[in-house]
Amino acid sequence: MSYRYATERPNFADLASGQVFHSLPGHPAFPVRLASEVFQRCLALRGKGSGAVSLYDPCCGAAYHLSILAYLHWDSIRQVTASDVDARAVQLAEHNLSLLTPQGLERRIRELGAMQRLYGRDSHRQALESAARLQERVVAFHKLRPIQLRAFQADALDARALAAQLGETRPEVVFTDLPYGQHSHWQGETDDPAAALLAGLLPLLGAESIVAISSVKGLKLDPPGYRRVEKLKLGKREIQFFQPG
Repeated sequence: MSYRYATERPNFADLASGQVFHSLPGHPAFPVRLASEVFQRCLALRGKGSGAVSLYDPCCGAAYHLSILAYLHWDSIRQVTASDVDARAVQLAEHNLSLLTPQGLERRIRELGAMQRLYGRDSHRQALESAARLQERVVAFHKLRPIQLRAFQADALDARALAAQLGETRPEVVFTDLPYGQHSHWQGETDDPAAALLAGLLPLLGAESIVAISSVKGLKLDPPGYRRVEKLKLGKREIQFFQPG
């Protein structure tokens, strides 16, 4: 795969998972540059002039990639919504999304400062420096326009629960990394959870919404009510892009 939009290689150290942002133990973080590329492809597929979007992940984990996308593409996002079936994941998602606010970063700076004074580690000092730089950016962002933030607990395969929680929100970009592996897996007994997820999302989407599904290579998806508009592969990952229709 060649990068079409995230062509530069900036230093993403301030956005590293487990430093300022919280991570779920045993859950690998989605690569920052790849997340940016996927999101920008979603925007391009929606077309020029579509405005800032509502971004949603129904299998959010700690909402790490949603949070970093807001930092990198603030002007293109007006709302971030995250949900997960796991209560611990939702709690961490709330913490990470709070880092998109000056108040949340101030709390994180106090936490990191306390750890640095207690343990005196270089990693805590570096995290403090990163948090200060992120706070400066977020304060500037909020002077222009805040982003609406929300996390809630729900089974991604329960279409009624998602609809009830989302209410009038119509996600314009859905970007999720499907559960797989030892520490991240589907719950329940559905034979084809990815297809069930897409079927449940369909009535919640607008005609121009884009759904980006990241998974291990080889996942075959041909969901009724959607058309696949793009696919890319990188390493062990495969990202498929769908649009209602």
